[in-house]
Amino acid sequence: MAWEIVVGLETHAQLRTRSKMFSGASTAFGAPPNAQACAVDLALPGVLPVANAAAVELAVRFGLAVGATIQRRSVFARKNYFYPDLPKGYQISQYEIPIVQGGTVSIPAAGGEKSIRLTRAHLEEDAGKSLHEDFQGMTGIDLNRAGTPLLEIVSEPELRGAKEAVAYARALHALVRWIGICDGNMQEGSFRCDANVSVRRAGEAKLGTRCEIKNLNSFRFMEQAIEFEARRQVALLEDGGAVVQETRLFDPDKGETRPMRSKEEAHDYRYFPDPDLLPLVIAEADVERIRAAMPELPPARRERLMALGLPAPEALALVSSREVADYFEACLAAAGREHALLCAHWIAGELAAALNRADLDIAQSPVGPDALGGLLRRLADGTLSGKMAKEVFDVMWAGEGAADDIIARRGLRQISDAGALARIVDEVLAKNAKQVEDYRAGKDKAFNSLVGQVMKATQGKANPAQVNEILKHKLSG
Repeated sequence: MAWEIVVGLETHAQLRTRSKMFSGASTAFGAPPNAQACAVDLALPGVLPVANAAAVELAVRFGLAVGATIQRRSVFARKNYFYPDLPKGYQISQYEIPIVQGGTVSIPAAGGEKSIRLTRAHLEEDAGKSLHEDFQGMTGIDLNRAGTPLLEIVSEPELRGAKEAVAYARALHALVRWIGICDGNMQEGSFRCDANVSVRRAGEAKLGTRCEIKNLNSFRFMEQAIEFEARRQVALLEDGGAVVQETRLFDPDKGETRPMRSKEEAHDYRYFPDPDLLPLVIAEADVERIRAAMPELPPARRERLMALGLPAPEALALVSSREVADYFEACLAAAGREHALLCAHWIAGELAAALNRADLDIAQSPVGPDALGGLLRRLADGTLSGKMAKEVFDVMWAGEGAADDIIARRGLRQISDAGALARIVDEVLAKNAKQVEDYRAGKDKAFNSLVGQVMKATQGKANPAQVNEILKHKLSG
């Protein structure tokens, strides 16, 4: 019988605040170990936490973006466990009453979209970091991350397989960056996921025993880890064994998961309300103020782009990130609104390829949106052929100025004068009688050869469409 893979993701998004969740220490990445751990982060006697108002606003912003319920009153709780990088012996989190309840995230699916429900999103502080590689026979502790504000986003177990899980993680990653609450830097640990994976026979309603794979900080590793874990569980069950609920780590070098510890249940953490923190109360006026400052969200932006005449796939690609969408709109303003599809194709084609070769983000592009729009305006009005436009783009990428300057300096203007082209075509036909004879005998390849001769005679500057039209007219005579 076939097996079904069921996945739920718990995602930790580091909130973009200058200071920590409950202290004034900096959250900047890359400081020397323990240089950004203050008395509150170190849990020294007598210190008291104070909630970061900016982190609360960012959590509300996320709740609004996913259509969730914003709890007007939520509670911080102590999650008790021992680990060397947790100075207090507990983590301040939220349990019974989180700040964000419910909501949905849409992912691409066959025939349209699939809506994934969220259970909750709650505020909490990060733990420190254990350093195993730098000390022989010992472990170092860096508490710079201790207290960093996190929003933990928990999905319902509605993802079916590794590819859906990755699609959801990518959509969530794009969303938190779009609304500006997280920089999404997975290498620095700003966005990381835990995957709860189980399997069940196709058609069964009851969920199987789940295993949690911790700290997946790459979409590629996530897919590999879930696929391996599912295969491992299926093999166990088909051999008559049982899956043990546990926490596992993914080893990317071996491409496999391995046990880390037995999986705790909520009651193991002995949650109780933090006596040092009052309930978090959010005024309706504050929610409305945050709502009013929200950026246009991807679905609304996509609908607006489709209203410009873009097909759904192109519009969806452009809203993959806010930076790409903003670049497109600035490019379109420079090129002219009637050239929306041309701008979309160039951003997804030539520009994306150049960025990929240079390993750059679109915000780092040497060719800005206004500059690209100026180039595409010359392509659209016939000044440049497609081939010439690519040549000009390469020169612009190298930093040699705007499209109009390069066209003038290099004499790259396309020849579109019908009379001039007709004279050149006559010369080519007179010099290539054999190809003319072959074409009239039914050999279509001869036509392409004649087009090539005309383009060579004009040093590639002839308008290809006009050349084809003039050639066909003269050869039919």
